[in-house]
Amino acid sequence: MLTPPLIWLLVGAALLLLALTGFDTDGLLLIGGLSALVLTLASVLMGLPLALQMLLFLALVGLGYGWLRRWDGRQRDRALHANPRAERAEVIEAFAADGAGRVRWQGQSWAAMNLEPGQTLPLGATVRVMGREGTSLQVLPITLLADAAAESG
Repeated sequence: MLTPPLIWLLVGAALLLLALTGFDTDGLLLIGGLSALVLTLASVLMGLPLALQMLLFLALVGLGYGWLRRWDGRQRDRALHANPRAERAEVIEAFAADGAGRVRWQGQSWAAMNLEPGQTLPLGATVRVMGREGTSLQVLPITLLADAAAESG
């Protein structure tokens, strides 16, 4: 017969296996699997009633998922380095008509999005890194920035 600790162990293992195989896109399966493993230990050590175990599982998943979303948001909002030299990048793959291309920034190859898609960015052009969205940099051509500075000055 399946006992509650064994059920929690199987649920946790199944959720973690699904998370490991790529079915988890936002971390919910990972948090659920870890919560089920915690419930396995709690049900063995404390002998909690099943209703309390279910409530504890829902609370752990809710709190864990909320923490994960908040942590993920902070990771996305990290600022770029303030070093002026770090703001420049070199185009290593010409930008397509949709504004997507690749640049070398701080010695690494990055996917990048041209914030002025009408402006061509040929291979070897220098661009200024304006921001980052996930793993993609947002860039502007240096000539466009120089023209804007000349107009305002």
